[in-house]
Amino acid sequence: MEKDHQISQLPKDGLAGLTQNFGKDATSGFVVFLLALPLSLGIAAASGFPPIMGVLTAIIGGLVATFFTGSQLSIKGPAAGLIVIVADCVGAFGGGIEGWRLALGVMVVAGIIQILMGVFKWGKFVDIFPLSAVHGMLAAIGFIIIAKQVPVLLNVDPSLAAGKGPLALFAAIPSFFANLDSQVSIIGGVSLTIMLGWGFVKHSLLKQIPAPLLVLIFAVPASLMMNLGAEAPDYTLVKVGKIIDQVGINASAEGYSQTGIFIKFVIMVSLVGTLESLLTVKAIDMLDPWKRKADPNKDIIAIGVSNSLAGLLGGLPMISEVARSSANVAQGARTRWANFFHGLFLLLSVLLAYQVLELIPNAALAAMLIAVGIKLAHPKEFIHMLKVGPEQLAIFITTIFFTLAKDLLVGIAAGMVLKAIIHFSRGVSPRSLFQARAAVDHDADRYVLRLGNAAIFTNYLGIKKHLDMIPEGKAIVLDLTKTVVIDHSVMENLHHFDDDYTRAGGTVEFLGLDQLQPVSAHPLAARKRSKAS
Repeated sequence: MEKDHQISQLPKDGLAGLTQNFGKDATSGFVVFLLALPLSLGIAAASGFPPIMGVLTAIIGGLVATFFTGSQLSIKGPAAGLIVIVADCVGAFGGGIEGWRLALGVMVVAGIIQILMGVFKWGKFVDIFPLSAVHGMLAAIGFIIIAKQVPVLLNVDPSLAAGKGPLALFAAIPSFFANLDSQVSIIGGVSLTIMLGWGFVKHSLLKQIPAPLLVLIFAVPASLMMNLGAEAPDYTLVKVGKIIDQVGINASAEGYSQTGIFIKFVIMVSLVGTLESLLTVKAIDMLDPWKRKADPNKDIIAIGVSNSLAGLLGGLPMISEVARSSANVAQGARTRWANFFHGLFLLLSVLLAYQVLELIPNAALAAMLIAVGIKLAHPKEFIHMLKVGPEQLAIFITTIFFTLAKDLLVGIAAGMVLKAIIHFSRGVSPRSLFQARAAVDHDADRYVLRLGNAAIFTNYLGIKKHLDMIPEGKAIVLDLTKTVVIDHSVMENLHHFDDDYTRAGGTVEFLGLDQLQPVSAHPLAARKRSKAS
């Protein structure tokens, strides 16, 4: 009865949901629009795209993806996490307008791949990536964003940073400071201070104001006072233009002829974009006040459809973006219509106020992106990994190193290889690497899932298959008495399963977990069987 009562209180979906929740969703959509507008401009500029195309991506994410999405509260739009891939793709095709048009062909095909991933229900494969490697990938992206945006923050001549990789950009920071623009760098510095300091504000009403909006409130008047439009170099202010004049069939198919480059970036855009989206959807499910469960495969289809359309017209690839989605939940959004409203407000802004957008200094946008980068690569991420276990920190750092030195695919592959080596050293047999060797016994109300030699990231899908087949409301025993190793990724996944299943009215008992020795004091640390036992 209690569960039926909770379901009756769920916000309605579809047109009925639009009517029922109009006020809440429109208000939340407006606040998210204020957050998304400057970030979309900055992400596009940092990716080598015309800035307005970042807003186009978010508009499509709102006005199109809303009708396909499997997630009620996630916000679709361009993401800082894809800047590195997209910028490298544009550069690999020669840069400039031609590089942008060839990169768009990649985005169209990557979107089609994502649609197929959703149709064939490949959303489950997010669970085969070890969490430490995923966090390492995101931290590496944070470092790369910081490296690329420091010269923009200081408004130095772009030629000083051209062609440099992330490590070379970090090495060149003293040179950037020696050549900074004394006026515009003040705007960049104050903007960065606002972005980093606003989180410390405790006043409940003031905290509702998005930090990027405060940056614009400061940066645009400062731009006018300094007369940057007339006196500063061409690269100082955002160049937006009329969206109607720039949207068209911009994608070029000629990039197909450069087969190696084309395939590499199709894989990277579709893989990393899908991975980030699925992780966001999983995180937002946990924040949903009604504990609704998103359909990850529908969400991939929504992203894929929107990415192909955005790529065709000139926009960036999009994902379910975690910061904007979290803000959406915090503002009291109830349904997918909040995402629609955020897209609608963005469309109105670029149609009616594009001239105001051209008063924004690029240094202010760089400050917003650097703040995102700092959040991704914050020292607390290293500390968290160390607390989970020294081996998790090693995987985390390995992923960062190879990503910075090579690229994202090499980085996450290096992290996964290291984790597999660690498992072998702990007694995992090669056969158990990909075979869960799990089995289920049950009677009317009790299910016993016996796990095999190893419960690790590479074989978790086999475990998950059994868990997904168990009906709600039963008593489940997870029997680990024969298990030698259970890793951090599986520990966390089982922890979430326990929470979800218990909330739905069932019970979960872990048998033999106390016989496995944790590698650290963290409750979700990897565990291994001691030789004595």
